[in-house]
Amino acid sequence: MHQPSPNNDAHQATEVEKVPFLVVKRIREAILDEVFKPGDHLGEVELAERFEVSRSPVREAFIALEKEGTIIISPFKGAIVKPLSPEEALDIADVRLALISLAAKAAYRHLSPADFDLAYGLARQIMRSNSAKEAFEYNRRYWSIIFEKARRPIQWEVFSRLDDQTTRYYPLILQVFPTPESRPRLHQVLIEIYRKGKVNEAVRTFRKIYRQFIDQLIDGLKTQDRKPLVLKRPSRRT
Repeated sequence: MHQPSPNNDAHQATEVEKVPFLVVKRIREAILDEVFKPGDHLGEVELAERFEVSRSPVREAFIALEKEGTIIISPFKGAIVKPLSPEEALDIADVRLALISLAAKAAYRHLSPADFDLAYGLARQIMRSNSAKEAFEYNRRYWSIIFEKARRPIQWEVFSRLDDQTTRYYPLILQVFPTPESRPRLHQVLIEIYRKGKVNEAVRTFRKIYRQFIDQLIDGLKTQDRKPLVLKRPSRRT
C-alpha cells in the first residue's frame, strides 16, 4: 500500500494554510470591485459557496480581516464590511504620511534611474486607472519601490497593513476624483522633484498635495454619510 511521503504531507499542509489568505485576498478584491460595500453583511455560508471553500477558512479570514480593521464581527449582526469614517481616514492618512516621509528621505541614495522610471510609470497608471483594484495594485507597487530602497522592513510592514485597511476607501476615491484630470498628481510630483535630488522639497510638496487630497476625500465621505445606509446580503452563487 502506497504511503504518502512526508514531503507530500508538508505540501498539503502548506496549501491548506494558504486557503484563508486567499479568501482574505478575494474578499478585499470584492470590496475594491464594490461587490461588497461598507456596511454590507458578509455571510459565512454564502462566501464559502462563492469561493468554493469550507467554512473554516472563511472564519479564519474573518478573524484576520477584523484584526486589520476591514470588517466588524458582532454576536447579533455577524460580519459586516466596516463603514467608512472621516476620523479613521484622517488617522490612517496621518500615519501613512509620516511613514512615507521617513521612507522617502532614507530611500533616495539607493534609488537607481531605472527605479525612478518604474515608479513614475506606476504613478501615471494610478492617475489613468478607472478601476479601484488596479489603482490599489499600482499604488502598492509604487510604494514598495520606495520602502524597499529605504531598507526599513518594519516600516513597510506597518505601511502595508494600513494599505490593506484602505481597501474600503478606494471606490470612494474614484467617485471623488472620477477623471484623470481631476486627480491630484501627488505620486508624479514626488518623483519629478525627487529625482532632481531635492529630497526635502519633494517630501514637503508631496505632503501639501496629500493633505489637500485627504481633505477632499473626507468632504466626499461626509457627503456620502448623509445618504441612508442599506445593508445588503450577498446572494448565493448559482
